[in-house]
Amino acid sequence: MAIREAILGGGCFWCLDAAFRQIDGVVDVISGYANGHVENPSYKEVCTDTTGHAEVVKILYDDTKLSYRDLLEIFYAIHDPTTLNRQGADFGSQYRSTILYQNDEERKIAEEVTAQTQQQLDRKIVTKIEPLRNFYPAEEYHQNYFDKNPWQGYCQAVVAPKVEKVRRAFTDRLKK
Repeated sequence: MAIREAILGGGCFWCLDAAFRQIDGVVDVISGYANGHVENPSYKEVCTDTTGHAEVVKILYDDTKLSYRDLLEIFYAIHDPTTLNRQGADFGSQYRSTILYQNDEERKIAEEVTAQTQQQLDRKIVTKIEPLRNFYPAEEYHQNYFDKNPWQGYCQAVVAPKVEKVRRAFTDRLKK
């Protein structure tokens, strides 16, 4: 078993965190901020949309159970990659759709999966495929947020439907 990591942004990190935690082969998910120009930013700073960071998740996964390609296919299924700097009511560049690759193999796979996904959509994918420049873990209260706060309003209205979507669409990939 080799533990690998993938860093993806698709709107609020609470949604991606909760969605990917259900997938067999995912070892851990760390919510954070990536590719901005401010060192170790706070949530409050990132929310000003001036730091250049995206809200992202670092997904640690067992590559004997799950491939990078699998993760990207799930990623595209659980968010709208055709809206620029927006997911639902969340808007700003910190909510951009982004795949942050760490080597040429990941870049190539990201480009292939994006092209395949584009064939299934009527609107143009705006997901940025870019090299990872930096990653900073978010504050502790953001980690595994949905599990800790399932009855919070945003979680009920926005996160829960994404979790349910993953359960329906990826039944064969869920943790037992």
